[in-house]
Amino acid sequence: MKKTALIIAAVVFMLGVFYFAMQNPTGSAGDQPLSQNLVDSGVKIIDIRTKGEWMQTGVIQGAYTLTYFDEKGNYNNQAFLSELEKIVPNKSEKFGIVCRSGNRTSKLLPVLHGNGYVNAFDILGGVKTAKQAGVALVPYK
Repeated sequence: MKKTALIIAAVVFMLGVFYFAMQNPTGSAGDQPLSQNLVDSGVKIIDIRTKGEWMQTGVIQGAYTLTYFDEKGNYNNQAFLSELEKIVPNKSEKFGIVCRSGNRTSKLLPVLHGNGYVNAFDILGGVKTAKQAGVALVPYK
């Protein structure tokens, strides 16, 4: 009897995992492309690129700048999360993260989700898609 119940529980669990994967193939329920509508929506956008990148290309109007990876590719999760908490104190708040192309944000998103930021999402394509998306970048200050 216990063995049958265990098998049934395992099957139900696997069906749940499969269902979630089918509903969410990219790994995050809210991943969105960069658009002016997103910028105008008021959702917080966190630009995780380096200061040099912000200086070179500018930043999305209203975005918060908080470097995750330094120029050498190093990162400090605790330091980043400590600073992020000042910008996003409510871990259930929806916010987007953006880098140049989406590579770094795809690495950071699981860290955010694993630390309770359940509504963090990846802004697909990164800042390099700003021109095609009609999103103007402003000088970094």
